[in-house]
Amino acid sequence: MDTDIIVSITADGQLELPPKIKHQIKQGDRYKVSIAEDSIIFQKIQQPQDLNDWFRHIEELGPDPNQPSLQEISEIVKEVRQEHKFKK
Repeated sequence: MDTDIIVSITADGQLELPPKIKHQIKQGDRYKVSIAEDSIIFQKIQQPQDLNDWFRHIEELGPDPNQPSLQEISEIVKEVRQEHKFKK
């Protein structure tokens, strides 16, 4: 349910939240803040509840498109070893 609620900024730059919002947040909650030209969006970060949730979350993210192949890693290791060998 999307609802528009007006909040005020105090003199010291803090958000003054109405009770409707205060009841939905608690100490320790974390939010991702997205800033656009004329808007600021707070999106709650959902923390995995247990290890199985964490693994499920990792699987949902899918493979890293920038992950080097084993062949690329092997080449990098060889290059570093060669550089290290010549520095001695």
